[in-house]
Amino acid sequence: MDSLTQLTLGAAVGEAVLGRRVGYRAAAWGAALGTLPDLDVFLPMGDAVRDFTYHRSFSHSLFVLALLTPFVIWLILKLHPHTRAYRRQWAVLVYAVFATHVLLDALTVYGTQVFWPFVTTPQSGSVIFIIDPVYTVPLLLGVLSALILSRDRAWGHRLNMAGLALSTLYLGWALGAKLYVTEHVTASLARQGVGYDRLMTTPAPFNTVLWRVVLRRDGEYLEGYYSLFDGDDDVAFRRYATRDDLLAGIDDHWPVRRLQWFTHGFYAVAELDGRVIITDLRMGLEPDYVFRFAVAETGNPHVEPITPFLLPGRARLTEDGLEWLWHRMRGATREGPNGS
Repeated sequence: MDSLTQLTLGAAVGEAVLGRRVGYRAAAWGAALGTLPDLDVFLPMGDAVRDFTYHRSFSHSLFVLALLTPFVIWLILKLHPHTRAYRRQWAVLVYAVFATHVLLDALTVYGTQVFWPFVTTPQSGSVIFIIDPVYTVPLLLGVLSALILSRDRAWGHRLNMAGLALSTLYLGWALGAKLYVTEHVTASLARQGVGYDRLMTTPAPFNTVLWRVVLRRDGEYLEGYYSLFDGDDDVAFRRYATRDDLLAGIDDHWPVRRLQWFTHGFYAVAELDGRVIITDLRMGLEPDYVFRFAVAETGNPHVEPITPFLLPGRARLTEDGLEWLWHRMRGATREGPNGS
């Protein structure tokens, strides 16, 4: 999730665990620890593909964070020795903040290696978009209430708990919506006789009413949208070619294999300016994607692997795109965000 959401979630969890006993310090430490795992983005891993695929690995491991917890508790008690009586509660706060950060990230499409190093397969629930105000706003209002209202009364603390409850219920709603959409899409594809190797459903930006559907099969991928207001309507798809043949001869190139693995097979291959480009189809809307990597040069007669680099991101929602998003959520149009 985005940094503001993770910071706010950490603060809300901190307030819920220990806010009535240590005051604002609980929310402050929760906010700091809710941000900590994402600081791995500042660690250079060697090249663009390593930076991309090692993000949310060891730093988001429930096991690594469990080992880190005692050191964080030691630091907290060193800075706030008058709270030593609450050592156990601090332990609960620290690990609860770490765990909720990791589990929330695992519900997005990016991929989080929750069980690293024992299981390195990225977990990507695709249940919630990376920025979703409906999830974040209740948390933010609850935390602000706890910090602003008088500690002599419990209203601020209760409102914080209410914000946590509402956000958690929203995740339950999102999971239910995903299961419903996936079932509907699968039935729709069967009715239309559309075959596929891989199927992905993920929320469109900022909501859980409109869902993006991506199919991957040999030589092409298909993109469509389904809104919960579409009812029993079949999902309409548009087809796009992928030049998988460009990977012939470089299939063992580490960045190629790594991207195929990390994207769970949802990638596209193209040639651009004499280079082989691999695009992660999970994050973005056709034709604009966040992560596109140059992995080889198209020489004559052979494709030559190169040190991979990230192309400038093209994921954007213009004013027209946001207007389309709003209308498409309500089932008002069938065109894509760029009129495709």
